[in-house]
Amino acid sequence: MTPPNTAPATATGAVPRQDRHAAICLLSGGLDSTTCLAVALQEGFACYALSFDYGQRHRVELDAAARVASAMGAERHVTLRLDLRAFGGSALTGDIAVPKHEAVDQIEPGIPVTYVPARNTIFLSCALGWAEALGAQDIFLGVNAVDYSGYPDCRPEFIQSFEQTARLATRAGVEEGKGVHVHTPLMNLSKAGIVQLAARLGVDFRLTHSCYDPSPAGLSCGHCDSCLLRRKGFEEAGIPDPLEYAA
Repeated sequence: MTPPNTAPATATGAVPRQDRHAAICLLSGGLDSTTCLAVALQEGFACYALSFDYGQRHRVELDAAARVASAMGAERHVTLRLDLRAFGGSALTGDIAVPKHEAVDQIEPGIPVTYVPARNTIFLSCALGWAEALGAQDIFLGVNAVDYSGYPDCRPEFIQSFEQTARLATRAGVEEGKGVHVHTPLMNLSKAGIVQLAARLGVDFRLTHSCYDPSPAGLSCGHCDSCLLRRKGFEEAGIPDPLEYAA
């Protein structure tokens, strides 16, 4: 669903709130979700940012998400507490070491131990609940199926199936025939393409955080899959990454 964007802009360049459609934007504070939020704002949506305190290894990304939501002008930012450490099964929510490598080509194929079981299904379900409460029909999710870590819930097949589930599972879908569109504007971009898109949209990269296993001081490790893919993206895009890395 594309919102009307014909209303006169304000002094800040934004379309007035009353003329914009609401959208839920899942926001981790990382490069991808921040770029996705920038896309939603550029397309004229009134963005409601949703983050999760799900028992991840660190809170650095939650701090980043708060910075991003505030700096970019989200209508509201909710951090939902949902402790997935009760289940474990991931290096991000259990006592499993985060894999580290020297280069991207050393990342092993297959689904890595940093995959959190059903995470995007859970997150999208919560986003769907907030969307229905707001009367919104749009959700933005920064998943990518090109330069990514092999997570099964980042594929277009999953997104399509979730949209069908949303139509069957909500009052708006059953009584009004209104579906929810899950926007995935980064799905087919390389990491370099995402960096270039973010730069064009004016994203402040200093606000973001991508590392799975930062130092106690909050510095990115430089060697986890997420750090390696981020660094590869910036290098290939020819844009300096302003983050400081521990390694």
